[in-house]
Amino acid sequence: MRMIIPNVRERRTIDRLLTAFFREHKTGTFRRAMGFLARFYGLPCPRFEWYEYLDWGKTAGRTYEDGKIHLVHPENWKRGRKYNSERRWVHTVYHEMGHYVLWADAERKADGFAYQFVRGVFGQGRLASERVYVPAQASRPQRKRPVRATRPRPPRRQRRSRSR
Repeated sequence: MRMIIPNVRERRTIDRLLTAFFREHKTGTFRRAMGFLARFYGLPCPRFEWYEYLDWGKTAGRTYEDGKIHLVHPENWKRGRKYNSERRWVHTVYHEMGHYVLWADAERKADGFAYQFVRGVFGQGRLASERVYVPAQASRPQRKRPVRATRPRPPRRQRRSRSR
């Protein structure tokens, strides 16, 4: 499924604002980030409510049919969680916005939205002259593996199916 997401420049701005909110707890930066997202999709900005914990600490956010989103506040996110990193919180915000934008209860769709949103936001950390083309279909270990100067293996022959 292809998803329409903002361009990389806008996503970096939104990501920077969410990171600033996580560190400084200024609600204006969070509202700006969510305003950018809502304007891009032509939706009204969702109403957010902040909590110390949700569902006895099991969930980090919840989206409701009426457009409300309940989130764990970053101040409380840092306490008593196994995964209490800043990136995890930002990813949770993207996940809940995925539920809001796609208006679906499917976790797979919301996860896909969150992963697509973060894709390409962070640079590779290499100079343009050092970058090597890696096909998008390659798995993560293949993309991280250094490029070899040897010949690739010949393609495998397809087996015939045994069903009749």
